[in-house]
Amino acid sequence: MSESPDRRHYRRDSHSPRRREYISKGQGRSSSRRRSPVPARGQDRDRDRRPRDGGYGDRDSLRDRERARDKAGYSEKEREKERAVDRKRYDGDVKREDPDAPLVEPEKPNFGNSGLLAKETNTIKGVEVKYNEPPEARKPTKNWRLYVFKGSEQVDLIHIYRQSCYLIGRDTVITDIPIAHPSCSKQHSAIQYRQISEKNEYGDVTTAVKPFIIDLDSTNGTYVNDVEIPKSRYYELRGSDVIKFGTSSREYVLLAEDAST
Repeated sequence: MSESPDRRHYRRDSHSPRRREYISKGQGRSSSRRRSPVPARGQDRDRDRRPRDGGYGDRDSLRDRERARDKAGYSEKEREKERAVDRKRYDGDVKREDPDAPLVEPEKPNFGNSGLLAKETNTIKGVEVKYNEPPEARKPTKNWRLYVFKGSEQVDLIHIYRQSCYLIGRDTVITDIPIAHPSCSKQHSAIQYRQISEKNEYGDVTTAVKPFIIDLDSTNGTYVNDVEIPKSRYYELRGSDVIKFGTSSREYVLLAEDAST
């Protein structure tokens, strides 16, 4: 069956108005096909920036750096310091990235007394002294003496009225009365003169300087008249008291005479 001239002309003539309208609406074939653009090599910058070893950097360059450090003489301690810095930096990055992580406040400066200045001022010849004199420390008004006995024999006489405090112990560098017995501590005890206020029988307040002894938390204790005194507390001494230190057999008898005589 032969087609009409109009239909043949419509099919053959692609430049007719109806043909152009038919193609422009997308219902027919078009010589210019649309293609999705293909990125050229190197355009995917994010992909090129990713490390090739799973996120840990170039392993070959890491080995080269380690070999260079070995040649330069890096020690294991220096490597551990670098690893610690890297871990700290990584932990800081993780904390910043985690929105649910609790906020850690930075440590505030502490302007309190550290005690280092007092420690330096209470040092004699590089040795720290455990004992500090109290504010009521005074020089005695009597000539106190210690008579040292070993058994029934007197072996020494010690004058203890020229200063307000006498440190007793095995440390010969800082002690005023050294004791060589091994049961005594390096800083065993101290004899301290203190000004004490007292009331007489008439109600008047008087002051007097009296001797006291304090045990400096020694290992084997301090004894007065064969009774162990409390540690780190002042114990008042009286004339004719017998003092012993540790398990030493030596006895120290306290006697005094007036300063005017």
